Amino acid sequence: MESIGVVPRWIFDLAGFHIVLNKETLIMTWIVMAFWILFALLATKQTRLIPNPLQSTAELLIGTWDDLVTDSLGLSDRRYFSFIMTIFLLFWVSNLIGIIPFLSEPTSDINTTLSLGVLGFIVSHYSGIKFKGLKQYLKEYCEPIFFMMPLNLIGELSKVVSISFRLFGNIMGGSIIILVVTYLVYSLVLPPFLYGFFGLFVGTIQAFVFTMLSLVYISVQIR
Repeated sequence: MESIGVVPRWIFDLAGFHIVLNKETLIMTWIVMAFWILFALLATKQTRLIPNPLQSTAELLIGTWDDLVTDSLGLSDRRYFSFIMTIFLLFWVSNLIGIIPFLSEPTSDINTTLSLGVLGFIVSHYSGIKFKGLKQYLKEYCEPIFFMMPLNLIGELSKVVSISFRLFGNIMGGSIIILVVTYLVYSLVLPPFLYGFFGLFVGTIQAFVFTMLSLVYISVQIR
């Protein structure tokens, strides 16, 4: 229980700036990235017509998200596919890693979810300007009348807060519930089921929801 609210940090000064980094979040994120790099190397080491389990898993993930991106955007653009699939893979394993003893979820840090939410916001609005042109893009904020511009702007900014805090809240909330229940029952019976529920089920669903919302926001902007 004493660990609740305790944030291990790296603090240093660089070029006149006082920098504070969440040590646990960074290490866990590096572990997630190392996992996917290793997975990619092993899955593509010896590709065969009759795939092995790793190759089958990779083909399933790629095929599923390629279809989702193509259906949602109405075009097959590998740049959007790479971006969307990277978000899902990163958040998926980031949500699941908490199942492993002594490891924690990077997504239980608001900085992780908010940074990806902001990145998705930038990509979607850049795409809107690219596909519609700056004039048409700005014009849509004044619809149906000019006085609606402030509300339209607030609506767009709220999307970042919505998807970021939803994922953060679910993962952090699950971690706190597991920690409290484990403390109360002394790690007997119930906690393993909680780990399975919050890690596998909720973690997978939340990663999928975040990724699909990012995809929908891009789709809305380019159409």
